[in-house]
Amino acid sequence: MSAVILIVDDDPVQRRLLESQLRRFGYEARTAEDGVGAIEALTAPDAAYDLVFLDLVMPELGGLGVLARMRELNLETPVIVQTANGSIEAVIGAMRAGAADFVVKPVGPERLQVSIRNALRTDALQGEIRRIGRREAGTLSFRDMPTRAPAMAEAVRLGERAAGSNIPVLIEGESGVGKELFARAIAGSGERGGKPFVTVNCGAIPQNLVESILFGHERGAFTGATDRHVGKFVEADGGTLFLDEVGELPQDTQVKLLRALQEGEVDPVGAKRPVRVDLRIISATNRDLFQRVREGAFREDLYYRLSVFPVKVPPLRARRADVNDLARRFLTRFAAEERRTVTGLSPAAIALLERFDWPGNVRQLENAVFRAVVLAERPELRPADFPHIAALMGEEPDAFEDEPLPSLARDLEEPELERRLDVPALPLFASDGQIRPLEQLEADAIRYAIRHLGGQMTEVARRLGIGRSTLYRRLKELGLDEECGGRDTKPDEAVA
Repeated sequence: MSAVILIVDDDPVQRRLLESQLRRFGYEARTAEDGVGAIEALTAPDAAYDLVFLDLVMPELGGLGVLARMRELNLETPVIVQTANGSIEAVIGAMRAGAADFVVKPVGPERLQVSIRNALRTDALQGEIRRIGRREAGTLSFRDMPTRAPAMAEAVRLGERAAGSNIPVLIEGESGVGKELFARAIAGSGERGGKPFVTVNCGAIPQNLVESILFGHERGAFTGATDRHVGKFVEADGGTLFLDEVGELPQDTQVKLLRALQEGEVDPVGAKRPVRVDLRIISATNRDLFQRVREGAFREDLYYRLSVFPVKVPPLRARRADVNDLARRFLTRFAAEERRTVTGLSPAAIALLERFDWPGNVRQLENAVFRAVVLAERPELRPADFPHIAALMGEEPDAFEDEPLPSLARDLEEPELERRLDVPALPLFASDGQIRPLEQLEADAIRYAIRHLGGQMTEVARRLGIGRSTLYRRLKELGLDEECGGRDTKPDEAVA
């Protein structure tokens, strides 16, 4: 799903114009008639806006008032302010109030696209930095896990309910769906937020060390115990202990875990007396734990102790609406970490990722984007940057490279629409007053068409009234093939 942008303007004509432009660029646009409606939309339970276009002058609650209310409500959605008044005072006031950018009506398509892309990219990077900081501080919450998928929204709703108490939670879900992140959001949203969050992967602990790692040991308790070890339970005292893959615990350890949960104390190996602990238990499993109980591999009494509040995190194939947002988040982070100038994903690449079933879930998507960012040769990731994903689907990587853009909503008659969109004029004269050569005019026209239509070459050729092979040939002849992403010449196509 493309980015969702909220348009706030009391002028219905301006709303329709901007909505048409945003849809032409491939974004999903929603509208609010005034500042009060904007706040209601942004605070709705299912609100998931990526950007706000905010008119500065409106009755009752103007743009600056909306920005002030957003600060009070800790709403971090980036805002682009637009107004007919382009004075320095208005710009400074809007930026001081928290706006990400400022545009003057009427705004041209190129300026609009640049502003949107910069705001989304900056917000994505800042969002990743905020999430990393909150994760380290133990204050990660469900606000850091926005979702557009109903199945995931229901899981988040249950997680928020669980966060309000100390009830034991069992998180179920396939490997790679983000169970640990979900557990951190529960812990960070409750009264133990900011307290220790200790993770134990029960399936990765050597069987002979499980008891020592969980409950601790005294010095000299066994061969090799040269120092005292407090154990994970004591480390998590006052906070949260996350038992990942809890179904893999050995039977004898399950007995001691059950006692620790019931009594609120642990018996370190070699200790003379138990140690009291106060913590919250969140466990997770990628297997059917109740089936393990039926098979006799997991204690039934321990199962009921851990599964007081079960929450199932859906697989990524059941929440395809989140693929675009997740991919953009990963791209932003990896581009910053690897110092790569990759700024986004093409519509065709997003469509490819959304069609894939992702058996490895979010972890697999993260790794796929990481690989694509490292190997990318263009600022925008395309299907060709995900050859392994296309191969698994039995598709050619560039099969959908030139999918047409979404059709423009015809809210206004075409002549009126083109007039109001403020399309830039093509200069006929050079700086020395001489008429520019025809090749320069043609090069500028092709550059603008490719940028304006987002690199969709079939659509560019159709709008220019030429075949695709002719377009590619002219790109090469004019020296634009590398600048504009030209490819090898292909057979002529009939132009609609």
